Amino acid sequence: MQTLPRIDAFAADLTALRHDFHAHPELGFEEHRTSARIAELLESWGIAVTRGIGGTGLVGVLEGRGPGRRIGLRADMDALPMEELTNLPYASKNAGVFHGCGHDGHITMLLGAARYLAETRDFDGTAVFIFQPAEEGLGGARAMIADGLFERFPCDELYGLHNSPYHPMGQVTLRPGLAQAGASFFDIRVQGQGAHGAYPHFAKDPVTIGAGLVKELQEITARNADPLHPVVLSVTAFLAGEAYNVIPDHADLRGTFRFLRPEDRDLIDTRMRQICAGMALAHNVTIEVDIRGVFSPLRNDPQSVDHLVEAARDVVGDRAAADAEVIMGSEDMADLLAMVPGAFFNLGHGSGVPVHNPHFTFDDRILPVGASIFARLVERRGTR
Repeated sequence: MQTLPRIDAFAADLTALRHDFHAHPELGFEEHRTSARIAELLESWGIAVTRGIGGTGLVGVLEGRGPGRRIGLRADMDALPMEELTNLPYASKNAGVFHGCGHDGHITMLLGAARYLAETRDFDGTAVFIFQPAEEGLGGARAMIADGLFERFPCDELYGLHNSPYHPMGQVTLRPGLAQAGASFFDIRVQGQGAHGAYPHFAKDPVTIGAGLVKELQEITARNADPLHPVVLSVTAFLAGEAYNVIPDHADLRGTFRFLRPEDRDLIDTRMRQICAGMALAHNVTIEVDIRGVFSPLRNDPQSVDHLVEAARDVVGDRAAADAEVIMGSEDMADLLAMVPGAFFNLGHGSGVPVHNPHFTFDDRILPVGASIFARLVERRGTR
C-alpha cells in the first residue's frame, strides 16, 4: 500500500485520537464531547467550522489553492447502546455505550485527511468535511439535510466509508447503483391480561401470543416475498414479565426489516399489520404496531464509483474494485447520496469480529489508509 507519507508521519497521533474517541463514546444526538473535540482540532488546523447542524453535527470547510469542485467527505460520530467486552486498555468509560461499529475510526480517518489537506493545500476547489450525528437508526443524515446542509454547504460530489471486519486489510469494496438495503424499525405491544402462573385460564397470555407472532412474522419473508428479491425480517427483542409465577399483562417485540425495492417495503409493512390484527382478533387481545422507515436503499453514482476506485488505487493498488455484492445492511449515507452524487465504500481491516458485537475491535493500521483515500479524492476531484 502507498499511504501518503505525510499522513504516515502522524499515524501515531491518529491512533491516539481514535483511542480517545473510543474511550468516550456517545449515543446519537448526544455527541457533545465528540463534536467539540472535532471542532477544536479542525479550527486548530485553520479550517472554518460551523457547529450545531442537525443537532450535534458539524461541517468544516477548507479552500484549496484555486477554483474547482466542492468535494464533500462524510463520517458518522455516534456509538451504540451496548456494553463493551473487549478488555482493551482504552475501553469505553461510559457504561452501556460502545463504539461497536467503528465510527470512532471513521471520525479519525476523516480528521486525518483534513489535517493533511490543511497542511499541504495541494488541491483545487473546496473540501467540505461533514461530521454526522445519529447514524444508528435515529435519522442524523435527515436532520442535517432538514437543517439546510447542502444549501449552506453545497457539494458537487460526496464520499464516505465504513470499516469492514469481513474483508482483508486494505481491501476497498463498493458497487455502482443499488448497493445497500433500506430498513424500517418496528415496535409491537401485545396487550393481554395477566394472572397467576398457576391459573393460566384466567389470563390472556401475551407471552404465548407474542411467541406465535414471532413465528408468523417470519412467514412473510418465507411465503409472501418474492424469493428472487432479498428481504430480511428480524425480531431482535422480546420483553415480557419479571417473575416466575406471574403471567404478565403485556409483551413487547421490536426489530427491523430490510428491503431493496419499495414494493417489498410496502408488502412487509402491510402483512405485519394484517398478521397483528388477525392475532389480536384470534386471541381477543389488543396488539399495537408502530413501523418507522429509518433508512432508504443506498445507491452509488456510477461515475463517482469510478472516481473513488481511481483514488483508492493510488493508495491500495488492485485491492480496490467496484465488484461488491449488494448487502442487506443499511446506512443513512443513503439520504445524503440522494441529494448529491457520490459513492460509499467499505475499507477492510480483517479483524473477523462482526460489527455490533460486544467483542468488536478496530485495527488502527487502516487509519492512514482511509485518510489517504479521502485526501486523494479531494486532490484528484477538486480540479475541474
